[in-house]
Order: sequence, then structure tokens, then C-alpha cells
Amino acid sequence: MAAGKEIRGKIKSVENTKKITKAMEMVSVSKMRKAQERMRAARPYSDKVRNIASNLGKANPEYTHVFMRSNDAKAAGMIVVTSDKGLCGGLNTNLLRAVTGKLRELQDQGGTALTVAVGNKGLGFLNRIGAQVVSQVTQLGDTPHLERLIGPVKVLLDQYAEGKLNAVYLCYTKFINTMKQEPVVEQLLPLSAETMHAQTKESGEPGWDYIYEPDAKTVIDELLLRYVEALVYQAVAENMASEQSARMVAMKAATDNAGNLINELKLVYNKTRQAAITKELSEIVSGAAAV
Repeated sequence: MAAGKEIRGKIKSVENTKKITKAMEMVSVSKMRKAQERMRAARPYSDKVRNIASNLGKANPEYTHVFMRSNDAKAAGMIVVTSDKGLCGGLNTNLLRAVTGKLRELQDQGGTALTVAVGNKGLGFLNRIGAQVVSQVTQLGDTPHLERLIGPVKVLLDQYAEGKLNAVYLCYTKFINTMKQEPVVEQLLPLSAETMHAQTKESGEPGWDYIYEPDAKTVIDELLLRYVEALVYQAVAENMASEQSARMVAMKAATDNAGNLINELKLVYNKTRQAAITKELSEIVSGAAAV
């Protein structure tokens, strides 16, 4: 029964793995709800600051903020938002595949890329492919904090303001629903007044003009900075909600697969045990017949 003992050991091992994946699934369910609530709570502010920014950009054409001007530099910046931990299916893989495609596109155009890594998985990937990482932030935990995100992102914003970058892209995984998350690579800078106005038009809100206090430059400078920060924070919140949803689905699939494997191993064990018993009975009967 050496084979039977080996199969029992495999069954015990898979049962232990199933307990772990089931526990991780339950933890992900709890964290997913909180992450989704946080993401949805951030969306109204993000939408409102986007609408105000688009109205301001159109209402005061005599002043153009540096974030709305195009630069002739050859380099571009990329903010790559990934998770700190794995075991979340193809979430990070799909996003990093899209990032790789964008990097290849920039190289084909003769440009270079400066990157900011948000999350351990993205940092490790960018280091492996030899990308130039100018700043990073990892171990964000389950709750994103804007003060931890501003510093690394400001490195790219300052370089764009100095004319060293021609564009800044934001790469993250957008939360659609529990079963579906989409990798997104969107242009963060330069801000297009037409694009922002189109987003406002989609929301169905009318355009407004404003009275500026103390002056248009001060208000627009501060608002567009908050606008960019809101987009980055929303991207991180969306990515965290996507991470927990993807991990829950992956751990549920792993738990179901472990259960199927246990059933198959038990069937093999029972067949092996029955074969051994039949063999012993045959030997006893043969011995009795010989006597």
C-alpha cells in the first residue's frame, strides 16, 4: 500500500491548500466591498473637478496653463499603477502587457520613457525590462493616501512643466464590475480643453463662467493641480477595487479546482485500495486451493 499512502499524502496536501485559498477568498470578499465603496465615494469629486476644470479651460482662453500646452521634447512619462501582491489572476499581467505595447510605440517613434511605479509588481517589471524608474511608491496597504502619491507623481509633473516631457500617461486597471476589469492607458498631460469639454458634455451639465478671486491664473493653477491629483487618486482606488475583485475570483477558482482534484485523488485511492484487497483475496483463495 505504498501507492495508497502516497495518494493519502497528496489528498492531505491539497486539502490544506484548499483551506488557504478559501480563507483568502473570504478575506478578499470583505476587502473588495470596502475598496468598491472607497472607489465610488471618490468618483463624485473626480467628476466634479473634471467638469469645473473643463469649464475653466474654455471660459478663460487668454490664460493657458502649462499643463494644457504641448511640448516638443522626445521623452514621455508613464505612471504605472499595479498591486503590491500577486495571486490576483491576470490583473497585473494584462496591464503590464498594455504598458509594454505603449513603451514599444514610444520607442518606434524615437522617444524615451520615464516611469513612476505605484505598486511592487509594476516596480519589479519595470526594473526587469530596464525601464528608467524616476520615482516609486509601494506598500500602500488597503487604503490609498493622497499624500503618499503626490511626491512620486510630482516628479513627472515638474518635468513636464519644465518642458522635458511631451506627454504623461496614466496606466491602471479600471473597475467595471466584479467579474470584469479593463487595463487602461490614458493621456494625463497635456490636458486637452476639447477632451475635458467632451467629458463634461457627456455628463449633461451646462457650461458656466466664473468670477475669479484673486485672479484667473491663481485659481486655474491650483485647480488643474488638484485635477491631476484627483485623476491619480481615482486610478489607484479603481486599481485596488479591481485587485480585490480579481483575487476573489482567482481564489474561488483555485478552491473549486482543489475540491475537484481531491475528488479525483479519492477515486484513485479507492480504486488502488480495492485492487490491493482483491489481489490479497485472490492470493488467499489460490493458497487454499493449492492445499
